[in-house]
Amino acid sequence: MNFASLPDRRASLDPDGAAVSDGRQALTNVQLLRRVQAASRHLQDLGVGPGDVVALRLTNRVEFVLLLFAAWRLGATITPVNPSMTDIEVARQLTDSGARLMVSEDGETAVADGTAVLAVGELHDAAAEPDQAPLADPSALALLIYTSGTTGVPKGVMLDHANIDAMADMGRRALEVGPADRCLLILPLFHVNGIVVSTLIPLLAGASVTIADRFHPETFFDVVERERPTFLSAVPTIYSMLAALPDQVRPDTSSLRFGVCGAAPASAELLTRFEARYGFPLIEGYGLSEGTCASTINPVAGPRRAGTVGLPFPGQEIRIVDADGSEVPPGVEGEVVVRGPNVMRGYLGRPEETAKVLVDGWLRTGDVGRLDADGYLTLVGRSKDMIIRGGENIYPKEIEDVLVGDPSVLEAAVIGVPDEKWGEVVVAYVQPRPGSTIDPSALQSLCARSLTGFKRPTAFFVVEAIAKNPVGKIDKVSLRAAHTEVSARS
Repeated sequence: MNFASLPDRRASLDPDGAAVSDGRQALTNVQLLRRVQAASRHLQDLGVGPGDVVALRLTNRVEFVLLLFAAWRLGATITPVNPSMTDIEVARQLTDSGARLMVSEDGETAVADGTAVLAVGELHDAAAEPDQAPLADPSALALLIYTSGTTGVPKGVMLDHANIDAMADMGRRALEVGPADRCLLILPLFHVNGIVVSTLIPLLAGASVTIADRFHPETFFDVVERERPTFLSAVPTIYSMLAALPDQVRPDTSSLRFGVCGAAPASAELLTRFEARYGFPLIEGYGLSEGTCASTINPVAGPRRAGTVGLPFPGQEIRIVDADGSEVPPGVEGEVVVRGPNVMRGYLGRPEETAKVLVDGWLRTGDVGRLDADGYLTLVGRSKDMIIRGGENIYPKEIEDVLVGDPSVLEAAVIGVPDEKWGEVVVAYVQPRPGSTIDPSALQSLCARSLTGFKRPTAFFVVEAIAKNPVGKIDKVSLRAAHTEVSARS
């Protein structure tokens, strides 16, 4: 199923069925098709055609979805842009991607030479003439997703239609999504998770999508009770905030079958505590933009193993390899590598960096993990986050999982800092739960009970909030930089 023609298919099968909505408008399938056709004609009139790149600098709204399908209808590519980025950062992405057009919120102006700007409020909602038939080319570039830049300058991940078609079908099967489902979209649409898991998978399955306003823990369950979604996808930070709501918050969550938890590691304690309180399971998965979002998931109906990120999606293979690239046995830690039709074409304009991560058809993730005898994957940490203390390798996730087990800790981030004697030592940043006070001495005792001596943090820093990147992952690059700056002044 090529997504360029999905609106046509939905309108043909169920014209009056619900398709997509936000707080301003709700579209049936036939209305979705008509709006996509109008937007496609508008883009075509602005000179957009096969191979062109259209940038979307938009908040979560129906028009984002319309423009996805409108661009694909013409054989064009979408590159989502984080609306909160600075003009310098936006200009860099527009220049690197070669974007012909940027669709932005009303009132914004051009930030890069050669890129025209269309205000979203000016987007046509009715076509003066019929649009062209959808161009269905599996090899055409569908999405150009820029990595978050936590390991350097953001790179454009090239995902073609074959990639997104494969990933959406894998997700539909693994999550058992069908026409009766209703997805609540709360993650940003500038990230591949929001596009694939919360938009393309439900629309492919004949389900509908409700785009929520900006996430606020205090009002989130009001939206759930009003919209009655059957599933959603979010990051651990969001679930942690919901789990930290006052005990008297007891919403009706009976419509929800599950919540997908991904984009960053979650502790087994959070998953267990959340389900016990709210009555629906969190299904933890794992993936990268380079793999079109997801590579493993705990089963929706089968046995879930807390602390793991589940089994490979149907059609994907997972291996654990050592430094030489040789596969290691179950239970042995090594680098996670992935193979399947979802793996990216490469990084735009960066053949050398592409060659480093795409080796003999396998995507080298840079993540460290192990497989058990049944194929469930447990992540140990990012190889780039690994701390080396006196020759001992330390993965922060193990320590972070211990720290969030303390009832006063909402989130924890562990980093390595330079040390004259050991090379690096461990320090921990911790964020308290609302209404709680963190006692560092209690955390020291907790770590002493749970961790070998060399893994224990040498210092605890209590902060109001731990820095995140735009997709909700803890930003350890900025955390290390801030720590170094403070240390230099003291």
